[in-house]
Amino acid sequence: MPAPVTRQKATGAFYTPDDVVRSLVNWAVRRGQDRLLDPSCGDGRFLRVHPNSVGVEQDQDAAEIVHRHAPGSLIHQGEFFEWAGQTCERFDCAAGNPPFIRYQRFTGATREAAFRLCSRHGAAFSSLSSSWAPFLVATATLLKPGGRMAFVVPAEIGHAPYARPVLEYFATHFAQVQIVAVRRKLFPDLSEDCWLLYADGFGGRAGGLTLSVLDSFRFMAHPPKGERVSLAECERWGGRLRPFILPATVRSLYEAVAASEDSVRFGGIARVGIGYVTGANDFFHLRPSEALSNGIPESFLRPAIRNGRALTGQAVTPATVRRWRKQDEPMLLLDLGSAEDVPRSVRRYLDSPAGHEARTSFKCRTRDPWYVVPDVTVPDGFLSYMSGTGPTLVENKARCVGTNSVHVVRLQGALSMESVQRIWSEPFTHLSCELEGHPLGGGMLKLEPREAGRVVLHRKRISSASDQALIAEGLRTIRRWRHSGKATGEQSV
Repeated sequence: MPAPVTRQKATGAFYTPDDVVRSLVNWAVRRGQDRLLDPSCGDGRFLRVHPNSVGVEQDQDAAEIVHRHAPGSLIHQGEFFEWAGQTCERFDCAAGNPPFIRYQRFTGATREAAFRLCSRHGAAFSSLSSSWAPFLVATATLLKPGGRMAFVVPAEIGHAPYARPVLEYFATHFAQVQIVAVRRKLFPDLSEDCWLLYADGFGGRAGGLTLSVLDSFRFMAHPPKGERVSLAECERWGGRLRPFILPATVRSLYEAVAASEDSVRFGGIARVGIGYVTGANDFFHLRPSEALSNGIPESFLRPAIRNGRALTGQAVTPATVRRWRKQDEPMLLLDLGSAEDVPRSVRRYLDSPAGHEARTSFKCRTRDPWYVVPDVTVPDGFLSYMSGTGPTLVENKARCVGTNSVHVVRLQGALSMESVQRIWSEPFTHLSCELEGHPLGGGMLKLEPREAGRVVLHRKRISSASDQALIAEGLRTIRRWRHSGKATGEQSV
């Protein structure tokens, strides 16, 4: 039985559908005597397909289930990276579904052992890496020359920065590498999409990989034909495979427009950053009625954008702020950064029970004084960074400040915000946001500040009907792949 969801998230254990298991094992195993490794064997479903198998499982309850369901297999119960760094065993092939534990929980001795092992073999990972990436590299180091791997991988292999060392390692340590991108979810209950990785001929050097694109998965004895992508081509797209799910004609047009003298990256005309971090949003953001009842002077209050839902229309205006005040929304930031002497009424608020609770948060207790929120500035505009259709760029006519739930935009150059917004509304810019940003679960698109800086703004309207059709095709395609409810070329700003 699968573990409860909370436990699954903690261990990264989500068990693989049988048709996927059979496809991967049947491809990896070429002979009956081949020794198969599943480095995170869960309930043993990969091991059951091939009796000459070895599994590693850190969860004791799951390991006991494997002993019952795959009695012919050898099970090592313990932490994989520790075992991999010590074992002398080598395997003809490996197949499985590595644990997907995000970097926030992939910490401590386990991560140190993982990074140390991978570094010895030439793959360096950043502290922002999720567990599956070093897991794959560590598994490859346990293969015999000529060995094979077939694994479920998160679709993040197509766009995450920490996936680049994985792609580089496999392209330089295997004779053949293939990624199968699957649009429809392999795991219907998960928000994350999953793809498949096939690697053959350990010890060889492919210099690139093959990307196959499938709309849905069904059992297959061999991965389908695909497009050859060299490491150099991948590097042109920031080391990401995701753009290659688009037709080559769309990619060629995008690169040509991006290289045009009429185009500029958003980072060339604006600085994009995160907003301020209070450490205790509910305490530092007051309703107008709360500010009045506590006697907080207006000079210490700033109208604030709390989240992307506030970014509607072309601009945040004084009328917008007046409406928020009338609705008594918690939209006033307590900003004491310029206070030489904190008034008595503010002191009382700081010393209230809510204030004593707020100062215990990590951000508050690590700054001095705890009640001064840093990096509070008035930007030219705001940019939403998670959305179902695409990021919204809104002018800041009301001189609001913004939390880290939105991006703050400061123009630098000759273009006005009105001009930038006009360009931002163009379908080509929408396509650029899709390509430079990355998908999240649930059909959401996320645009980090560095990704926003790479968005291409083309200052001339694209008038060619054929080019417009290609851009619309690209938008439909890539939005379908992130399961957006709006997969057309249209977008509201």
